[in-house]
Amino acid sequence: MKFEVTILGSSSATPVFNRNPTAQLLNCKDKFYLIDCGEGTQQQLIKFGLKASKIDVAFISHLHGDHYFGLVGLLSTMNLNGRVKPFKIFGPAALLEILEIQFRYSETTLKYEIDFCPVIADESRVIFENQDMTVETIVLNHRIPCTGFKFTERKRLRKVLVDKLEADNISPEYYPLLKKGLDLKLPGGRIIKNEDYTKDSDTPKSYCYCSDTMADGSYLEVIRGCTMLYHEATFMDDLLERANITHHTTALQAGKIAKEIGAGKLLIGHFSSRYKSLLPLLEEAQGVFENTELALEGITFTV
Repeated sequence: MKFEVTILGSSSATPVFNRNPTAQLLNCKDKFYLIDCGEGTQQQLIKFGLKASKIDVAFISHLHGDHYFGLVGLLSTMNLNGRVKPFKIFGPAALLEILEIQFRYSETTLKYEIDFCPVIADESRVIFENQDMTVETIVLNHRIPCTGFKFTERKRLRKVLVDKLEADNISPEYYPLLKKGLDLKLPGGRIIKNEDYTKDSDTPKSYCYCSDTMADGSYLEVIRGCTMLYHEATFMDDLLERANITHHTTALQAGKIAKEIGAGKLLIGHFSSRYKSLLPLLEEAQGVFENTELALEGITFTV
């Protein structure tokens, strides 16, 4: 099953040095989910050959502009391009008012429905689920209410051992029942034990997105053991005091968090405009967590 994320923006606060504000596109089984939507997101989608028309759900972490200023433009372009299917948005309750004001004063009437789901940054909870994955909020510690998001694959059905089933002359009509973990009683009374003819499916993978937060440890249990972690790393650790004042994280702290929770891989992003070269931030995080990469525009990472 395809489970991957493409980075559309990696800058904090402002676009700089060819880095755009935060936005990511998650592909789970060829269904597309937008994670934050900073300024210029729709241009980034075009640049990297990604179709906005395929996106049906957006998750907005908080109401600092570098995480949602691109949303009005994206929704407007979808309308101009003739979208009619509903678009679902998860985000802070006030975001709906912002969108309604924008469309009211521009006299824009969307031809499609916006299904808005307010997100409350009080405790971690499942906010979305379908046959492919579940999405859970991660309560972060930022200057305003902010949530990250944990995307977890659905546990797949058991894998049938086809060669063994064929060798024992067990008809394929029974495979769906075996996949569900059921034992079988065949005509004539023969008992087929599920454990003898199937094996467990792979452990579901998870992608955790931690947008803007102070590294206070309050959210670590929610993200523990994730397959891939995206964590903001706005500053280097020599600016730890600045990070604390602004409720952000340093690259060193992000590496320590990934190590503590046993993440499979760490992506760092949300880089301050003070850094033209990002190599020092990467090296700082890799000093404590080797499997770290920069979340750079245009790169697609497989979870």
